[in-house]
Amino acid sequence: MAQPLYWDTSYEVILELMARYPEADLDSLGLCDLYTMIVTLPRFADDPSLANDTLLTEILREYYEEATHHDPR
Repeated sequence: MAQPLYWDTSYEVILELMARYPEADLDSLGLCDLYTMIVTLPRFADDPSLANDTLLTEILREYYEEATHHDPR
C-alpha cells in the first residue's frame, strides 16, 4: 500500500505531482495553484494549514528541477 504524503516528504510529493500532472506548465505555476495540487493529492495526509510561501517555493523549485532533469527511460 502506498504511504501517505506529508509536507516533509517533498520528494515523494513531487513524484506524485509529476505522475498526476505530467503536462503542468511549471514556468507559470503559482504557489496557490501548487498548494491546491498538493492538498488534493489522494495520498496527501498532512495538515494543509502548515503550508507557507517558503515551503511551497522550495517544493516548486525542487519540482521544476526534477521535472526538467527527469529522464523518462
